[in-house]
Amino acid sequence: MRSAEVGERENLRKMFGIRTRRPPPFGDVHVDDDKDIQVHRPEQASRHGLWSEGRLLLRDLIFALMIAALVVVFVVQPVKVEGTSMLPRLHDGERIFVNKLIYYDEYRWAPKVERGDIVVFWYPDDPSKSYIKRVIGLPRDTVEMREGVVRVNGSDLEEKYIDHRLSLSPRSYPPVYVRPNYYFVMGDNRDNSSDSRAWGLVPKKYVYGKALFRYWPLRAASMIRHEDIKIVPSPPGTQTDPQDPQYEER
Repeated sequence: MRSAEVGERENLRKMFGIRTRRPPPFGDVHVDDDKDIQVHRPEQASRHGLWSEGRLLLRDLIFALMIAALVVVFVVQPVKVEGTSMLPRLHDGERIFVNKLIYYDEYRWAPKVERGDIVVFWYPDDPSKSYIKRVIGLPRDTVEMREGVVRVNGSDLEEKYIDHRLSLSPRSYPPVYVRPNYYFVMGDNRDNSSDSRAWGLVPKKYVYGKALFRYWPLRAASMIRHEDIKIVPSPPGTQTDPQDPQYEER
């Protein structure tokens, strides 16, 4: 009976064009009754949240790429080892990071090049090429070889990093004075290395990195540690004399 009355009322409203107000979504309160009421729409909020997260992710990615670019330009640089002159420490095809801060060693905070460091430099006779060798002689040193043994300032070097199976040649080389702002470099594979014995000293300004970390292949990933080369004092009377006729300055 009640349903019939409701139906008649609806028909009358339609007949006379009477529009009824829909029931408010919040019981007896309508959103237009109070402007301070906050209406939460989950779908819109989720879309807005996704866009905000995307923008934050893009910003962080751009920032990370900028930092990586600055690091590559000023701090480290990837280098590929080519050849076997640094066996057994470094192998052909390995990839390493080099520390480029040594290029700014005139500043107190920058690392310095020391005897025993493995460095990367532009080849003095063709700066379009890069070589990787070990620093043997520092500025104002005198370097020579006697029957395969390296001598610095008249004293033998104790080189534990050398594989003597790769350095069998008992060659001798005359003394060479290392001028200021130059280095005397050699490969660890002495019998198969083109180095300062053949083409002379390396200008300090040509050295652009010190071996820091081997990252490829992954199984060989490791820090490339500095080698502390011990100088064995020679008996009296065996020091190299710069006035010796065999003495060379390159």
